[in-house]
Amino acid sequence: MTEKNESKYVKYLLITISVIFLFFFLVLPLFVVVTEAFKKGVDQYLQAVTDEYTVKAALLTIEATFFAVFINTIFGVFAAWSITKFRFKGKKILTTLIDLPVTVSPIIAGLIYVLTFGRQSILYPLLEKYDIKVVFAVPGIVLATIFVTFPFVSRELIPVLESQGTDEEEAAALMGANGRTIFWKVTFPHIKWAFLYGVVLCATRAMGEFGAVSVLSGHLRGKTNTLPLHVEILFNEFQYMPAFAVSSVLVVMAIILLIIRSVIEYKGKKEEE
Repeated sequence: MTEKNESKYVKYLLITISVIFLFFFLVLPLFVVVTEAFKKGVDQYLQAVTDEYTVKAALLTIEATFFAVFINTIFGVFAAWSITKFRFKGKKILTTLIDLPVTVSPIIAGLIYVLTFGRQSILYPLLEKYDIKVVFAVPGIVLATIFVTFPFVSRELIPVLESQGTDEEEAAALMGANGRTIFWKVTFPHIKWAFLYGVVLCATRAMGEFGAVSVLSGHLRGKTNTLPLHVEILFNEFQYMPAFAVSSVLVVMAIILLIIRSVIEYKGKKEEE
């Protein structure tokens, strides 16, 4: 067997293994979700996805995702800019803290916020005085979602900004451009695709968050349940068809975001070429 033929067999073997793996761990589960969702017909499916509690859960999911993406986008840009463009003490500590949500279990993150804002917290008397509810309320859901999606935008921007260097910004500054002009006219065009990619990743992760949100939500149906929590409740109540129907909504939302991500990635690579 020649080296060329051996390489060809290895290539097709790896492709076959990859396809089989994806089929059993991705395609088949998604197929089961869709078939179970429509098992009792389209009318039952529409009834499940338009149920009052499903709609409220979807709106809360969108709300939490919006605030998480908005806040983490602002922080991500500021953090990436400061880490890559300036020298200061504590830079390594800052980068380590940014990565912390990736290493900490979402369940632990939820417990941290319960201890920070719950009844046993030193902050609780102040929160109670001003009637601010965090635990078992929407603010807690938003905080938990922000925490678990913390690094996504900044971690997409930092490598791009590091590879870009500071020469163009310094030249623009010498020519009299202010900070805002330098960012929008010089820096942002280089990072726009990484920026959009990070935003989409952040939104995708926020939309499907379960662990930290589950701890902080209290599972109050119609008030603090996001779509993943609503699916869990339906499943635990043995309402399998509605559970799969609501799951299919999450799957569709995830696929849409993945398509957007792929388009952004493709355009980014095309522009680099």
